[in-house]
Amino acid sequence: MPFLSETLSRVKPSPTIAVTNKARELKAAGKDVIGLGAGEPDFDTPEHIKAAGIRAIEEGKTKYTAVDGIPELKEAICAKFKRDNGLDYTPAQVSVSGGGKQVLYNALVATLNPGDEVIIPAPYWVSYPDMVLLAGGVPVAIEGKLDHDFKITAAQLESAITPKTKWLIFNSPSNPTGAGYSKAELKELTDVLMRHPHVWVMSDDMYEHLAFDGFEFCTPAEIEPGLYARTLTVNGVSKAYCMTGWRIGYAAGPVELINAMRKVQSQSTSNPCSISQYAAVEALNGPHDFIAVHNEAFVRRRNMVVKMLNEASGITCPTPEGAFYVYPDIAGCLNKTSAGGVKITNDEDFATALLEETGVAVVFGAAFGLSPNFRVSYATSDAALKEACTRIQNFCAGLS
Repeated sequence: MPFLSETLSRVKPSPTIAVTNKARELKAAGKDVIGLGAGEPDFDTPEHIKAAGIRAIEEGKTKYTAVDGIPELKEAICAKFKRDNGLDYTPAQVSVSGGGKQVLYNALVATLNPGDEVIIPAPYWVSYPDMVLLAGGVPVAIEGKLDHDFKITAAQLESAITPKTKWLIFNSPSNPTGAGYSKAELKELTDVLMRHPHVWVMSDDMYEHLAFDGFEFCTPAEIEPGLYARTLTVNGVSKAYCMTGWRIGYAAGPVELINAMRKVQSQSTSNPCSISQYAAVEALNGPHDFIAVHNEAFVRRRNMVVKMLNEASGITCPTPEGAFYVYPDIAGCLNKTSAGGVKITNDEDFATALLEETGVAVVFGAAFGLSPNFRVSYATSDAALKEACTRIQNFCAGLS
């Protein structure tokens, strides 16, 4: 339509949400669908956190709050960063928003000018490039290859930096691959960044607590204190605390940047939900023993999914260090025809035919900037995952 913004024409709706909605529509129509597209834990929000939200309602804590977070939550966030990451922040350095996505978007809108470049390692979360485009910037993807566990190298980062580079968006453990950077690997990247003082770091640590097999999470400002003054460390309660619908994300960074992000938020959504903020205080300050219990289930599911997908003809599936995704490579399935007669020329063809012919909904790799792959979220029941992987095996066996 002619009155719509030209900026809007440069972005696309979230493919992960589109896949989830398509699966819901097919289910509602009576189809036998297993949705592996949604990036959210299937576990319920822990009882003590729900109780804090209920208490907030009963105590009338249902009014407007400070634009970017109540003092109690900012204090809890500061304590979390000190406890978990050895990072010292004051409440004035903290911003709270309606989910991690809003935190990232606020920061990009507050800092990007037309032509500013943002380096984004691929595979990437689908929203990063489009948020950069909406903010007037230029996304610059660096491909992390399968043979390097989908992680970028210091040499790749060095070659991607230009005088126009403003940010590096860093995500570990990764959505969509689950790959995690070791302390040594991250130090190599931060050494590069120390040579380029005009480049800031936006570290998306949303999957921090979903780390497996002894993998030790680390974040850039922790590894390289010299980056502290130009790093925005982003996190939230959605994944580890099973609070996706509560919509609370947060970040800490330089006061000037946090003030600019507050200004953006003050003219868009204003404060996050008051009830959710009080529940998030309890999430951060309260008991965390449930995380280890959930992670045991995630490891069990991951191991089953990786094993079964590697048994499927034409698929190679690495074992990730964290999050709750796997990102199998389907190079061996290309240029074949499905049992339903669909020619598989790319990963979108694969995902579409898989859904239509078997009822398994996955997200195709091109949406994450690296093909030919697809993403599976194993944050669902063991039974559903086993059935889905069996259907994928049968689908691959039917390719000719």
